[in-house]
Amino acid sequence: MNRTIRIGLFLPGLLLLLFTAGCWSSKEIEDLSVYVGLGIDLENESPFEKSINQQGGHYPKKNNITATVQIVPRGTAKEQSGPGTAGAGKSYFNERLTGDSLIQIFRQFAVRRDRPLIGHHLKVIVVSTEVSRKYSLDQLLDFVLRDNDIRPSCLVVVSHRKALEALSTNDPGEIPSFYLTGLVDNVNRTNKILPAMSLTKLDATMQSGSSYLLQNVISFEGEHKFSGAGIYSGKTNRWIGSLSQTDMEGLSWIQGRAQGGVIKTYREKSGSTVTYEIKHTKSKIIPTVKGDDISFHVKVESDGWFMEDWTSPEEEGTEKYLDELEQEFSELAKQQIQQLLYKMQHVYKVDVGGFGDRLRIKYPKVWQKVKPDWDKMFSEIPITYDIKINITNQGSSTE
Repeated sequence: MNRTIRIGLFLPGLLLLLFTAGCWSSKEIEDLSVYVGLGIDLENESPFEKSINQQGGHYPKKNNITATVQIVPRGTAKEQSGPGTAGAGKSYFNERLTGDSLIQIFRQFAVRRDRPLIGHHLKVIVVSTEVSRKYSLDQLLDFVLRDNDIRPSCLVVVSHRKALEALSTNDPGEIPSFYLTGLVDNVNRTNKILPAMSLTKLDATMQSGSSYLLQNVISFEGEHKFSGAGIYSGKTNRWIGSLSQTDMEGLSWIQGRAQGGVIKTYREKSGSTVTYEIKHTKSKIIPTVKGDDISFHVKVESDGWFMEDWTSPEEEGTEKYLDELEQEFSELAKQQIQQLLYKMQHVYKVDVGGFGDRLRIKYPKVWQKVKPDWDKMFSEIPITYDIKINITNQGSSTE
């Protein structure tokens, strides 16, 4: 092999080594403050902020909101004991600042932290009902929606109490942001959890002008639970009310989302508990237009298992007994639907059940006429419904 050929083979290998040497602009994760949770509350300056302001650390702003960032992993001992932390020994710490601009609040962290915030791994945004009653979500989340650093797939939930409480826990090994996103994965185990509302989905929903729901989280002494949902007006994007867990069950029947969960009844004579576990549900919202009159009919059918019975053994397993239970379970589901429809049509006067979508698909021309004032019109539209529950399995025998 002559010298020219050897050089020709050597140079490409040398260039390959140069190009795979690494990223010249990379930053080690230990040098960054990775935040995984963001909470937005009404203004509530921390003692640290009040003290700094008294010392001349104030800058021109109005105190409209307080933003909490949940940062992981834990940093140095200095960070673990610094202002705004959740306490030593935990897997995260919360830091909060108050102002009137979310991006300015984020940049203000640069004058009190040597490690810049990075939002590439943001998992959840928690907004309190208090702040979203006063300000619209498109105002509160405008910076978040514009920021390319933040993943559009992050979860958005609402908290009846302060968002800071939903991002706090007494369990040293738990990171609340991960815990909240993990709860959404249980949607197939219960019909009380909404499908995840991502930042992207929320943006599209707000742009559509339709009213919508956000999963509600309640907290007590560092423990959290999904319970019901917050209702947001499509016109104002502000919180206007709440649905209960029972309302969520009714909503799951209407939308055909109930692939898990239970219905419980009590036998009339004995008062004993009897439980049905949902395995599969399908539903159909049927719009009808006759002239200027609009109506809906909801048809629901569910298959499931007869999973728990505290009554006397003599009644169990008979065809008549199972027929009676199917009727009772169906009636309970109807009551859940009725309760939900009453709240939507007569209490809050908003459509958060997807009725407008079905009308838009089947009667697009009619939808264009009624769309501008749909929520008000929806509150006066007659809705009928029927539901059929089938017990397809009685579980394993206990005899």
